[in-house]
Amino acid sequence: MPADGETRPPQTRPLQPLASLAPLFAPRSVAVIGASADPSRIGGRPIAYALRAGFAGALYPVNPNREEIQGVKAWPSVAAIPEPIDFALLAIPAAGVPQALRDCAAKGAKAAVIFTAGFAEVGEAGLALQAEILEIARAHGIRLLGPNCLGLFNAAIGHCPTFTSGIEAAMPVPGRVGLVTQSGAYGTHLLNMARDRRIGVRQWVSTGNEADITAPECIGWMAASDEIDLIGVYMEGVNDRPALFRALAAARAARKPVVVMKVGRSEVGAQAAASHTASLAGSDASFEAALRRFGALRAKTTEEMLDILYAASLSPLPKGRRLGVLTASGGAGVLIADAAEEAGLSLPALPEAAQTAILAANPLASARNPVDVTAGVLNDFSKVISATSELRGAGYDMTAAFFTSWTASPVVGPKLREALLAGLDGDVDHPFAMICQGDAEVMASWERLGMMTFEDPSRAIHAMGALARLAEAFDAPEETPPEAPAGVSLPRETLSELAAKRLLARAGIPIPDETLATTPQEAADAAARLGTPCVLKIVSPDLPHKTEVGGVRLNVPPLEMETAAREMLESVARNAPHARIEGLLVGPMAGEGVELIVGARRDPVMGPVMLIGLGGVFTEVLKDVAVELAPLSPAQALAALNGLRGAALLHGARGKAPVDVQAAAEAISRLSALAAADPDGFESLEINPLLVMPEGVLALDALIEPRKE
Repeated sequence: MPADGETRPPQTRPLQPLASLAPLFAPRSVAVIGASADPSRIGGRPIAYALRAGFAGALYPVNPNREEIQGVKAWPSVAAIPEPIDFALLAIPAAGVPQALRDCAAKGAKAAVIFTAGFAEVGEAGLALQAEILEIARAHGIRLLGPNCLGLFNAAIGHCPTFTSGIEAAMPVPGRVGLVTQSGAYGTHLLNMARDRRIGVRQWVSTGNEADITAPECIGWMAASDEIDLIGVYMEGVNDRPALFRALAAARAARKPVVVMKVGRSEVGAQAAASHTASLAGSDASFEAALRRFGALRAKTTEEMLDILYAASLSPLPKGRRLGVLTASGGAGVLIADAAEEAGLSLPALPEAAQTAILAANPLASARNPVDVTAGVLNDFSKVISATSELRGAGYDMTAAFFTSWTASPVVGPKLREALLAGLDGDVDHPFAMICQGDAEVMASWERLGMMTFEDPSRAIHAMGALARLAEAFDAPEETPPEAPAGVSLPRETLSELAAKRLLARAGIPIPDETLATTPQEAADAAARLGTPCVLKIVSPDLPHKTEVGGVRLNVPPLEMETAAREMLESVARNAPHARIEGLLVGPMAGEGVELIVGARRDPVMGPVMLIGLGGVFTEVLKDVAVELAPLSPAQALAALNGLRGAALLHGARGKAPVDVQAAAEAISRLSALAAADPDGFESLEINPLLVMPEGVLALDALIEPRKE
């Protein structure tokens, strides 16, 4: 295991076809090694669950001390089972797992779940034991889930090799949601919460240590499954980046929403994730960039993840971000409007004709949007029909309706339902959130109409905002990644600023017209030729931070250049006596523009990522930086720039002329292509600043840090 705070690169894993997971999720026969007659014990629960769920395949409990277990014939050993097996469940001490796995291989098993802990999560001895069982599995073509996991279930066929308490009381409600979790206990918690939220979970899998099968592979399986429409994921780290990217890309191509709750955002949380399931946390910002690239959503809380899964399981995706609001409370309308702004939804006013029609039917209403029908409609529900019909006719992409506890009233509830359905012509054909109160059956009755139900208006609106983001991600055009610059490769040694900039120039990124001088006199001659105040910099591969040793001077007049150059050489010699000096860089002062900081960094888990931000206080104090996966197309780079909080500065804020944002996007794209072409050959590439002018850009300084072995 890595020490606290240390990051270990993901393992190189052989690419396995998704079909290799079929014996795991849909076996025809199951052997339970360590089977128990007690349905409350770890080795007994899977048998009890399978019997209750009606598993149609063959079930072979293995226990040398029993002739039958829970009414099923038991076998003294795996070898004694008369037929081949597809799948093995191992609920035995860690020391016995290697031999048991060999026995299962001899019976033809192609998948196995290992409940047992005591492997990579406990230290070097456990890591060695995990390596041993993985070697056995690969030698015999067995896919391993775990060890140290709670297993899985597939409700469609009653396959329940798990000891989770999440299905102890009842199997999940019917549905088409898949859940993938790297934590068994928290995965159980999610499962219980999903059931209480009436989210139909069809498949659930806990991946544990991920010695072989990873969470990304399970996401990929569900993305390809005809039985799953959307996927929820609880992750602590990424052990298989290529599989994650393939899975997310497949889900996006299939228009299947993926909602991920990724923990380990804090340093302490990342360390805890490593000790828990031997996972790698990696950079949180890089992980979020990967989700964004592939159209998946990041949920910060369990509640948020379940809200999005719930909404997406009931509603079609919207065609836009226009929200129509119907309410019996002016206060609720204000709250919803605030939440809509936070969620990025718009509340355009109803057309004048629609407002006139609503007011004609209900003079006390507020008819703009939100439409407040007031409590007066309790006396005449035709006013609800009128308002609902006008909202529907206005073609909003989503509707939110607030009717508090009216839905729970045996008198008012049916009238309200009838009025809303009449106003909708009986067809809920777009996302419709009923914000209301009532018991589970009341809420379920509205859900059967195709409406979401929420008690909290803010949660309802944020869930619909998530649906809008999913729709936009699925509908976004595929961007062609930029090609790597021909004939340009990253160095394996540190370069000086000048050498770094010349490399960037070969990659198509503009740099200033500068002169390398070897003496103060040559520097003076170069300044004289320019005839304007100049920039003077020391050139050394050993001085990435030149200002700290007196290696940068700005606005140097040509007549003062020789003296300034001599003083700079003396200052550098005094402050950095061992630095290799290539010379002095003399160039013109840059013109007006906006400074960007643009860099690429090698994330050890997620690969090369781009960091894009405005210079100065925006980066240092406001942390206004976009993080995106490399490579970026120019369109993607432009979107990242426009997404910065200070983006207005690029477009002419405070009376200043707008700058050439398109040229900046092109330069960022070219830097990203350079990074992506050699993802393991560098630690960081940085342009600081990239000056964006009214026409064009210039890389005024550059730093290339080669890979540290």
